[in-house]
Amino acid sequence: MKFRWSLVAILVLATSTFFAQETNAPKFGKGLFNLVGKDSSFTMKVGFRMQLLGTSTWQDGESLETSALVRRSRLKFDGFAFSPKLKYKIELGLSNRDMSGASQYTSNSPRYVMDAVLKWNFAGNFVLWAGQTKLPGNRERVISSADLQLVDRSLVNSRFNIDRDMGLQLRHHFNLSNKFIVKEILSISQGEGRNVTTGNEGGHQYTGRVELYPFGDFQSKGDYKGSDLKREHTPKLAVGATYNFNNNAVRNRGNMGSYMETDEGLYETNISAIFIDAMFKYRGFSFMGEFANRTADDPFAKNADGSLTGDKVQVGNGYNLMSGYLFKNNWEVTGRYTNVELDKTITGKDPETQYTLGVSKYLSGHKLKVQTDISYLDVPTNTGQIMYRLQCDIHF
Repeated sequence: MKFRWSLVAILVLATSTFFAQETNAPKFGKGLFNLVGKDSSFTMKVGFRMQLLGTSTWQDGESLETSALVRRSRLKFDGFAFSPKLKYKIELGLSNRDMSGASQYTSNSPRYVMDAVLKWNFAGNFVLWAGQTKLPGNRERVISSADLQLVDRSLVNSRFNIDRDMGLQLRHHFNLSNKFIVKEILSISQGEGRNVTTGNEGGHQYTGRVELYPFGDFQSKGDYKGSDLKREHTPKLAVGATYNFNNNAVRNRGNMGSYMETDEGLYETNISAIFIDAMFKYRGFSFMGEFANRTADDPFAKNADGSLTGDKVQVGNGYNLMSGYLFKNNWEVTGRYTNVELDKTITGKDPETQYTLGVSKYLSGHKLKVQTDISYLDVPTNTGQIMYRLQCDIHF
């Protein structure tokens, strides 16, 4: 299987070389090559990106772990089919971290497919998405891993995000005034996460999100990109709120986490999540704040006789504050404060507070950059843990 996908990657890269010789190749960062049908009935942009990551952690002055890996390695395809009103996106994850998470619910197969979604602009400002893609959850999760301001996302994201799922999304936007924009998203999805092949194990998942842009849109979709690389000439602000309801969820973080197994099948309970976030940018300064909350009707998984299985829904709160400044030489300094408080009476887990300081050098925006950061993790029952990371991104 690995050999087959390696061969696919080699063939795509070889094909890109051929087209680069025969046609005008795109600029760096705009894809490996672009295809346009002879009758202009379709387009396809093919891109590739990778992240090389090195990490070291220490506790009590002793090294805990040092690792170096290909954090992400992905192929991307997007364009339109038949009409510019019908767009599509396909993204394949080829690194071990991208493919991880195989289980009986994914036919014990690597999870190659990240995104496979159609986007149909069927009327006015209405767009219907169908397929597997990110749900409209917390802002930090929806920001692509290619466009992050620090080496990776925060603990709030890793503990609370609702990630990708298979389903439908209806998107719309309108203007309250010449500048004030409102965007709305409604979604219904399967509720068990990406690449599930066993069908719907519990109920479905319902998500609604509203975003307000009082000063107008950001340049180049900067509301969902880290850093103020466009150096907004006027203040730009986006405020968003999401409510997610997973009916009869069978995983301990909604559509994420481990399956809650009992002696008669899977445990089901209703899980709700709330996200509130904001993004602000102006002249190289950027700020992002997020709040997350998860609750459950009955967080304790039980067997048929009422005995506890040991599985528990990860209920609690978290918030994340991050700010950075981009200097004119494209060096950036960023600080982040993260706090996660899962309900200890239920989960048995202590609060976590993490402080992160990062430095980035953008050689060609997010398409070619080197990032490094150092974090201090404070947990009341343990001595502090220090983590250092260095990462290089390159995107064709």
